[in-house]
Amino acid sequence: MILFMSFKKIKVFLIELLESAVLSLIIILPIRFFIIQPFFVKGQSMEPNFHENDYLIIDELSYRLREPQRGEVVVLRSPFEKDYYFIKRIVGLPGETVSVKNGLVKIFNQANPEGIVLDEVYLETDEVTDGDLEVKISQGEYFVMGDNRRYSYDSRRWGLLKESDLIGRVWLRLWPVNVVKVYAR
Repeated sequence: MILFMSFKKIKVFLIELLESAVLSLIIILPIRFFIIQPFFVKGQSMEPNFHENDYLIIDELSYRLREPQRGEVVVLRSPFEKDYYFIKRIVGLPGETVSVKNGLVKIFNQANPEGIVLDEVYLETDEVTDGDLEVKISQGEYFVMGDNRRYSYDSRRWGLLKESDLIGRVWLRLWPVNVVKVYAR
């Protein structure tokens, strides 16, 4: 009789464990695949603000509720290899013209038809934006650049980012622990 009770208890325990696991998956998987996603930074294109192996949580939900904003750091699919991802900063928005000339980035839009030099407080003081181009941004496109302008492979070289290649914005840096930060707007 005692042996029978032990098997019954074990059976109840295993059923409860299975129910908990299934319930956890039902809750966690949609969050992981539709709301937030973890990423590791690879490369130096966003230095000094993000470094190799920084562990980031990407918010995939915000851009379903609102438009991306200038200055936000985003993760995107490579325009050439869809299984490869970049981290960049949004510089130009749909309907604007971005000019890169003489080391400066200038934005032309309805509010600034004569153009305004972009105030990029997130760049190192000696950082210069290389290039000589002017790009008109259509609806559903963005102009993105890395913060480490000398070593960033970005819209200056491969063109505009299609909105469909935008994964989400950086929401949280969890690693290294001495630089944990929430990037909320």
